[in-house]
Amino acid sequence: MDATLRIGLYGGTFDPVHIGHTAVAHALLKLFALDRVFFIPAYVAPHKRDTGVTPALHRYAMLALSTQFDTRLAVSTVEIDAPERPYTYETLSRLQSSFGRGAQLFFLMGADSWAEITTWREWERVLASSNHIVMARPGYEWGADHVTPAIRERIIDLRGAGEAEARRAVGESEDLKIYLTDAVNMDVSATTIRSLRRDGRDDWVKLVSPAVADYIRKYGLYSKA
Repeated sequence: MDATLRIGLYGGTFDPVHIGHTAVAHALLKLFALDRVFFIPAYVAPHKRDTGVTPALHRYAMLALSTQFDTRLAVSTVEIDAPERPYTYETLSRLQSSFGRGAQLFFLMGADSWAEITTWREWERVLASSNHIVMARPGYEWGADHVTPAIRERIIDLRGAGEAEARRAVGESEDLKIYLTDAVNMDVSATTIRSLRRDGRDDWVKLVSPAVADYIRKYGLYSKA
C-alpha cells in the first residue's frame, strides 16, 4: 500500500452496524484527512455468546452492505480470520505488517474504552502500536490520570477544533499521537436497535441503512422468533 495513506481502524461488535457507526467514519475521514476507514468486526467465540452476540458472518455481511457504495470505507476480517489471537495489540501488529510500516494507522476508540484502556491486554503496547483517535461526547468528563506521564505527553486535545486545526495537528507530527475529539456526537446504539426489533416496533429501521434493514428482516435477526 502507498506509504502516504492514512488509515482509520474502527473495531467493535457492530451488532448491528448502524447509521451512527458510518457517521463516525465519515466525520473522521474528513476531520483527520483519512484516506480510508476499515471496520473490524470482532470475533466472538460461540461458547462466549451468552450475551446473544450475532455470529460473525452476519455481522460481517451487514457491514459489507452498509459500506458497499463508499470506496473510502471497507471491512477487514483480520479478527474473524484469526480467532485464536483476539487481542487488540495482535490485531494492530498484523495490520501494520499488512499495510506496511510507512502507512499511518489511526485506531478509533470511544471515551469509555479509553477510560478502561489499562485493563486491556498489553495496553501500553496497544498505545505504542499506532496513532489513536478517542471520541468523546461534548461535555464528557475527560481524564488521563490512569495512564503514564509518557503517554499523557502524546495526547493532543482537539475538542472544539475545526477541520483545519485537526488536519494541521496530524500533519505536523511525525510521532505517534493520541487525538481527543468531540466532533462526532450521534446518539444511536445497537442495543436500542435490538430492543426495538425484539419488541416488534418499526422505529429501528431508520437507524440502519436500507440494505441492512432488509438483511435483518430476511434472516430474522434480533426478533423474538
